Amino acid sequence: MQNIRQSFVSIVGVLQTPYEARQLPIWLTSLFENLEAGFTHFEFVLVNNGCDLGAVEEAIKPLPEAIRKNIFLLQLSTPVNRDNAILAGLDRANGDYTAVFEFDFAEKPELIAGMWDLAQKGFDIVYLRAKQRRLPMAQRMLYRIFYFILQRYSALRIDPWAHHSRLISRRALNSLLRLRENSKYLKANYALVGYAKTSIQVEEPLHPDPTATFSEQIRTALVAVTSFTTFLRSLLLWIFLFSVLVAGVATFNAIKVKLTSVDIFGDHVESLSGWAFLVVLMSVFFALTCLILYVMSIYLSNIYSEIKNRPLYIIESVRRF
Repeated sequence: MQNIRQSFVSIVGVLQTPYEARQLPIWLTSLFENLEAGFTHFEFVLVNNGCDLGAVEEAIKPLPEAIRKNIFLLQLSTPVNRDNAILAGLDRANGDYTAVFEFDFAEKPELIAGMWDLAQKGFDIVYLRAKQRRLPMAQRMLYRIFYFILQRYSALRIDPWAHHSRLISRRALNSLLRLRENSKYLKANYALVGYAKTSIQVEEPLHPDPTATFSEQIRTALVAVTSFTTFLRSLLLWIFLFSVLVAGVATFNAIKVKLTSVDIFGDHVESLSGWAFLVVLMSVFFALTCLILYVMSIYLSNIYSEIKNRPLYIIESVRRF
C-alpha cells in the first residue's frame, strides 16, 4: 500500500491559450488521482490569463465534486506576462509546498511526487530540466547570448534549461514573494532567494510563451539584463578604454603628420594649418565624454539598486541545540 505523504501541496496552473483550456480536464483529473493517492491535502490554484472564462468554466463544471471543491480560479482583469501570472498564483497558494505545473506535463502527474520526495532530502526548490530548446537556430543563438550575459555579468546561477515547472517549499516561497520585481523574469528571482536547488531531467523540450511576440521577448531580455547584471556598465567601461586608445593613436598621428608630413601608415600627407590641433581636441573630448558616461552609469547603477529595495539578506533557517 502506498504511503500517504503528510503534506499540503498547492498546484499552480496558468491558462492563457485555448489549447490549455481544452487540456484542463485532463490536467486536473490526472493530477487529482495522483495527489489523492499520495498526499493528505492539496489544492489547485488556476490563473486565467487571457482564456475565455466561459470555456474555462465549461471545462470545470463536468468534473466530479471531489475535484471541483479543491479548485480556486483566479481571473485576471487583463492578460499579463506569464511570469507575472505565475506570481499571482504563488501569492494565493497556501500549501507547505507549492508546485508550478505546466500543461506540457499533464500526462506525467507523478512528477509532483518525485519533486516532493527530492525536497525531503533537503532541497527547497526542485525544478524540471529540459535537454533541448524547440526554437529556430537564430533564436537559440540569442538565448545563448542572453544566458551568457546573465552568467558572466551577474552572481545569479540560472539554469538555461529550466522549465517553469518546479516545487517550492513554504520558506523559499515566502522569501520569493518578498522580491516584488518588475523584471517579468521569475527565474532570476528563484536564483536571488538562494536555498538548495536540484532538478529532474525530462524529455519535454523548452519552448517560448506562445502568446509573447518576439519583440516582447527581446524587451523582457533587455529588462532582465539591466535589472540583474552589470553588463551595460562593463560595456561602457570597454567603450571608454577603446576611446582612450583611439584618442591616443589619433593624437600621435596628428603630431607625427605635423612634424614629418608622414602618417602612421607611412603615407605622405600634407599638413594643414590647425588640423593637428582639431584632431587632438576632438580625441580628448571624445575620451572625456566616454569617461563621464561611464561614471554616470556607476551612479545610476547604484541608484537603481537602492530603489529596488531588495533585502540585504535572507535567513534560510534558525537552528537550536
